[in-house]
Amino acid sequence: MGARETREEIVAAADDLFYRQGFDHTSFADIAGAVKLSRGNFYYHFRTKDEILDAVIDRRLEATRAMLAGWAAEGASPVARIECFVRILIMNQIRIMAYGCPVGTLCQELAKLDHAARARAADVFALFRDWLTAEFEALGAGDEAGALALHVLGWSQGTAALANAFKDEVFVRREVDGMCAWLAAQARRLARARR
Repeated sequence: MGARETREEIVAAADDLFYRQGFDHTSFADIAGAVKLSRGNFYYHFRTKDEILDAVIDRRLEATRAMLAGWAAEGASPVARIECFVRILIMNQIRIMAYGCPVGTLCQELAKLDHAARARAADVFALFRDWLTAEFEALGAGDEAGALALHVLGWSQGTAALANAFKDEVFVRREVDGMCAWLAAQARRLARARR
């Protein structure tokens, strides 16, 4: 395996461990063990845990951009594209119930630690917010678009937090259905306002 592949494997393992165990509770030894590397080989790629965290955030930003581009390509309308975002709660339900939202949990942990990377971690939320805002603008929401985007983002984060707390699949599906019904009502309201 080449150096680039090894580095990518380290970042993928760290991403998974930061999500499941938390950044603060994940050690170099945990990550090195997950990829079966000696400490010397590990330090060749990363000298500090903060360097790994930066790489994990970069990985999450790249994955989020790719996911948003996929949703933009597959959704025939703004409503369909926003529903892709909402339905991610169902697609990732098992992991969310076990560990929470990967974006939310990392942002919360870094904020509690007053870590320098907390703003960079929040950039993933900013990508979602900006993408949702653009979709609500395409739906005709105008000046309301930003507020509607934050409402959906907040609703989904609240659902993820409670799914993690209560491990209730029925609750998650009910909230996703509720968000989709709310979205359809917003689309009808905005369509009437344009007439």
